[in-house]
Amino acid sequence: MQALNTSSNPSSLMHPSFSMKALALATLGLLLPLTAQAQGTVRIGMTASDIPLTSGAPNSGFEGVRFTGMTLYDALVSWDLTQTDVVASLVPQLASAWQVDAEDPRKWIFTLREGVKFHDGSEFNADAVIFNFDKIFNDQAPQYDAQQAAQVVARLPAYESIRKLDEYQVEITTKTPNAMFINQLPFMFFSSPAHWEALGRDWKAFEQNPSGTGPFKLDKLVPRERAELIPNPDYWNSERRAQADRIVLIPIPEANTRANALLSRQVDWIENPPADTLPMLQSRGYQITSNGYPHIWPWQFSFVEGSPWLDQRVRQAANLAVDRESIKQLLGGYMVPARGLLLPDDPAFGEPDFAIQYDPEAAKALLAEAGFGPGNPVKAKVLISASGSGQMQPLQMNELIQQQLKEVGIEISFEVLVWETLFNNWRQGAKDPASLGAHATNITFATHDPFAALIRFMDSKNVAPVSLNWGHYHNVEVDGMIADLQTTFDPDENLRLYRKLHETLVTDAPFLFVAHDTGPRAMSDKVSGFVQAKSWFQDLTPVHMKD
Repeated sequence: MQALNTSSNPSSLMHPSFSMKALALATLGLLLPLTAQAQGTVRIGMTASDIPLTSGAPNSGFEGVRFTGMTLYDALVSWDLTQTDVVASLVPQLASAWQVDAEDPRKWIFTLREGVKFHDGSEFNADAVIFNFDKIFNDQAPQYDAQQAAQVVARLPAYESIRKLDEYQVEITTKTPNAMFINQLPFMFFSSPAHWEALGRDWKAFEQNPSGTGPFKLDKLVPRERAELIPNPDYWNSERRAQADRIVLIPIPEANTRANALLSRQVDWIENPPADTLPMLQSRGYQITSNGYPHIWPWQFSFVEGSPWLDQRVRQAANLAVDRESIKQLLGGYMVPARGLLLPDDPAFGEPDFAIQYDPEAAKALLAEAGFGPGNPVKAKVLISASGSGQMQPLQMNELIQQQLKEVGIEISFEVLVWETLFNNWRQGAKDPASLGAHATNITFATHDPFAALIRFMDSKNVAPVSLNWGHYHNVEVDGMIADLQTTFDPDENLRLYRKLHETLVTDAPFLFVAHDTGPRAMSDKVSGFVQAKSWFQDLTPVHMKD
């Protein structure tokens, strides 16, 4: 996918204003097929440009995990998404219990839930677990699928091997003792080995007719158009049986088109509506839901040779040049200004020596100290997207940041990529030709635990393509802290180390810390049952339409 270089015309980043006149001119045809609404059908307009992979390892970032991962499949552990007032915690799912071997902390013993069936009726057991780990990590296994592996490997960098203990117990060994390993497992879903065999060992055929253990089944898939999910009546957890007759997932990557689709009643629910439409939508009776949750909208800086961000003073100056309150106003108030990777009220936030705030004069002083000034501005190129999973309103936000940085002497150009292309490049890293020589990338991510928030990005062992250290960041002090954190199983001591690590990273500023999302959604007043958890991930099983 060729990038659109907007460096010569920054204004091209902005969409036209979403005015009432534009709404009045919206037609029922739009750019998506009209999906007939059966009784009890909930139609959701996603931000992705295609239906995420359905074979058990979704692409399209965490939006794929939410819509075709957690619906069709289960993991050994997942999150409690039933509460709105506390950050979602890990709970057992296909594993009923687990423990770390007292003599060898690299070994984790998982007891599997008995009586669970895949959609095709075959049994979930230890053999099925090993089959799925091999499809991701063992490139010599007949079921190995490079496409699925590409989505999962970077999310489970601690994994080394697995072995069967008995029919319902497995032992997973990590590369080193790793207290964070349990936090990586919600991204490992389980597909039916028997169904794969029945389909001629063909993962492409499996995508059209998948079999997981999840609360929904796939009834219909039309790439780039829709996926239709129906309840799994035999789902093992009776408390999480799907309540809707049908969930229809429709990819609508452009925000204004999503709003038009909702207004013209082609969909019942849209992700991430344009901020300037929210008051109007609410006044017309649509539900607007939001809830602050652990999630960061940053720029991830490059540390390869020639990057302007190699100097800490330049990185700190950029953070001081961003007026986050104006970005919050742009988003209609639906964001929390970032002061670091973690939410300001997170127990691990700590007291960093460097305070992230809006101070353009201090930014100019730091740049002058680093040898930059009006006649010698910092110049950098950033990879961004027009939309995508968790990207909020990336074009408008990035243009505003571009203007603010220019005021202190940092000139930014953009390469605008399709979201899936940008996300795939994230795993390739700043040195890869696919990065187009960019000095930063703008991809959002969840920060619900130390692995999600820090380790996969900051540990020098996790340089792409091992995991998501896209910028090749290498800080010996940080590496040491991460090693200590991962080998500390005592909760209180682990939190103390995590706090110290976050304080260090805020001061070193390997990111441009901008915003924490609140996940706004707009829905028809007939949508019922949705509980917006304090998480990027949400549970669709209680969602249904009122009679």
